[in-house]
Amino acid sequence: GRPDIQWSNLDPLQLMEELGQFTSLEGFKELLDKAEVGQAYMERPCLDPRDPQCPTSAPNKQSQQSPDIPAELSGGCHGFSRKFMRWQQELILGGTTKDSQGKLLRAEALQTMFLLMSPRQLYEHFKDDYEIHDISWSEEKAGAILEAWQRKFVELAQDSIPPNATQSVHAFSTTTLNDIMKSFSDVSVIRVAGGYLLMLAYACVTMLRWDCSKSQGAVGLAGVLLVALSVASGLGLCSLLGISFNAATTQVLPFLALGIGVDDMFLLAHAFTETSQHIPFKERTGECLKRTGTSVALTSVSNMIAFFMAALVPIPALRAFSLQAAVVVVFNFAMVLFVFPAILSLDLHRREKRRLDILCCFYSPCSSRVIQIQPQELADANDNHACHPSPYGHPGVATSTQITTTVQAFTRCDPSGHHIVTVLPPTSQVCTSPTVLLPHTDPLGSQVFTPSSSTRDLLSQLDEAKGGRECVPLPFCRWSLADFAREKYAPLLLRTRTKVRWGWPWWCHSRQVGGAGSCLTSLLSPQAVVVVLFLALLGLSLYGTTMVHDGLYLTDIVPRDTKAHAFISAQFKYFSFYNMFIVTKGGFHYPGAQAALLSLHQAFSTVKYVVREGNRDLPKMWLHYFQDWLRGLQATFDRDWQAGRITHDSYRNGSEDGALAYKLLIQTGNKKEPFNFNQVSSDR
Repeated sequence: GRPDIQWSNLDPLQLMEELGQFTSLEGFKELLDKAEVGQAYMERPCLDPRDPQCPTSAPNKQSQQSPDIPAELSGGCHGFSRKFMRWQQELILGGTTKDSQGKLLRAEALQTMFLLMSPRQLYEHFKDDYEIHDISWSEEKAGAILEAWQRKFVELAQDSIPPNATQSVHAFSTTTLNDIMKSFSDVSVIRVAGGYLLMLAYACVTMLRWDCSKSQGAVGLAGVLLVALSVASGLGLCSLLGISFNAATTQVLPFLALGIGVDDMFLLAHAFTETSQHIPFKERTGECLKRTGTSVALTSVSNMIAFFMAALVPIPALRAFSLQAAVVVVFNFAMVLFVFPAILSLDLHRREKRRLDILCCFYSPCSSRVIQIQPQELADANDNHACHPSPYGHPGVATSTQITTTVQAFTRCDPSGHHIVTVLPPTSQVCTSPTVLLPHTDPLGSQVFTPSSSTRDLLSQLDEAKGGRECVPLPFCRWSLADFAREKYAPLLLRTRTKVRWGWPWWCHSRQVGGAGSCLTSLLSPQAVVVVLFLALLGLSLYGTTMVHDGLYLTDIVPRDTKAHAFISAQFKYFSFYNMFIVTKGGFHYPGAQAALLSLHQAFSTVKYVVREGNRDLPKMWLHYFQDWLRGLQATFDRDWQAGRITHDSYRNGSEDGALAYKLLIQTGNKKEPFNFNQVSSDR
């Protein structure tokens, strides 16, 4: 006929009195008295005395006054049992403010913890219950129930405060944390694909050139795709090896490996474009690897060694991340040295055939347009002489012949259709001018085009780096960061008048002209600005190193903008403590090691930051409570022994604790002779 028992209506004394009418509960009452349970929470003040669930036995129920919370919580408070459940103030209150006498005035945070059974304990607790006989009760189902309870608890706690409230409630459980870490450990296909697509676009744009012979957009696309495949291959091998994946692996490693692999790809591609055109066609890829292969190999090996050494860190998550990163770097290295050069060679054939970049099925307009070489004098351009028919020189004076040539180059396919032939029908005018010659000198030198001169020799009069065939870029596409650094920034720094002059105050005073304005101009020179900015960044970096905190905090692992992160942040802010456990493993002999356990516990009294009791003593552990219980049994036995209720031969008239002490005293631990009644008066 009673309502459902809750913390707000559970009065143990009243309950024992009502149930005592049907059965004897003396032993149970004795246990409650020893634990100092009393009326439990029925005699505690209510936070809201007007709440209908506030019991009538509450001290402030009749007065309807809100409790003095700082006074109630000063020094901590008690749980259901006053003897065994005592919570120190540091465990339940955070952000406290005290007066000069140490009296608690206010607090910013209140913490409550619920201790749950383990799945094994819950399974054992309900193993013989009639309510679970038809559900195939097992330890796995007990664990699932505990997980569901924790998720529901966090949900209800978060929804217990309205959105516009001035207070906030943060709930936490190990199950919700595991759920969050599991969700963030899953690979985000959208995020990874978006990052790699951005890198594809960046590689294509930065390596694309309007000059068809230098454009490498397709190489950039292929390089990024190769890096993606190498990362996937490395992670696949790690999965086969059984290395566990975590949030760092799935959220960080793909992008870290992308940056490392693309860096080597850019280096090789840039070196390939700078390879001289005079190197034989089949040896250019080898020349590129000869130049940059050592650098790529050294950086990759250094990265591998660094990640393998980082695997020595004893933190399992970081160790797994380091091993996976090292394996991925190995795959990236193999890709750059064995696969990417083949792509560079294919691109070399494309460039040699003057095909378009990316759209390699089409020929470039450069390969079929007419090249007009403007009239050009091959002699000294400062000579201003008239053209005349083939001359003969004056004695001691020779005439140099100048060839002014207009050439139109036409291209067509040869009969086989495999090669492009360039036809050059030159038209020439022979011009002479008197020139003083030295003995044994060739008036024409190497500037005369011999019949054996090739098309490449003729077109080499143009910029050799451009290969004689250059696609004309659009005007608005001429600017680039490299051009700015080469043509604007570097010349500005190299000017003599803009260089920093050390000891400028004396230099300023020694100037005869210019005055303070010249000093100011010198101080504001580009080099001075660069040096000042460098020193400012250096000082800011050095200051930042002093702000770095050592250690791996839980807030650094839990993803931000989650309920678990909000709880942990608040807990670290107001309750910066850790629960510490000492675990004994198999083979530990408790009876013989009690003194060692007690000395270990006492050793923690030398630690400064340990939560203590009100009398500054360390909190008791299970062995202390065990000793107190045994001493209580011995004291009860002594009273019964002196009163004659317990003798050598009988304990029937003694109390329950006295009888239990009697049974413990006569035990020997020997299977052949399990009892020794003489120990009753000699042992304790």
